[in-house]
Amino acid sequence: MARAITLIRSDSLSDVAEYAYAATAPADSRLIFLAGACPLNDDGSTAAIGDYAGQARKAVENMRIALAAAGASLQDVISTRVLVASTQQEDLGTAWKVVRDSFADHDVPSTLMGVTVLGYKDQLVEIEAVAAVVDS
Repeated sequence: MARAITLIRSDSLSDVAEYAYAATAPADSRLIFLAGACPLNDDGSTAAIGDYAGQARKAVENMRIALAAAGASLQDVISTRVLVASTQQEDLGTAWKVVRDSFADHDVPSTLMGVTVLGYKDQLVEIEAVAAVVDS
């Protein structure tokens, strides 16, 4: 399957960010909008209670499964939004490192946000994503 995404960087913007500032997909690509990937086990229980990194890993694992069901992979993701239930930048950074490392050199445009609460009991992390694929 051909990759549809082009990551865009700008020399006019700070290079401190660990991601591209924009991304494009061609007109003939199929967009995949994922629901927020949550750190839930198969039985519906929350994984890694109290552990930001553990919940981020489980959320990425669940996101990979959802992407595969739609015929895509992490390399097809065009943007992410990482939600972390904390007011502490350190907690956001802990979750972000796991997510960022999961994408390796595919540094998609991303937003990292601290929020007051997420939808499931004991949930600390959720990852929203959009992917684009060109079906052959």
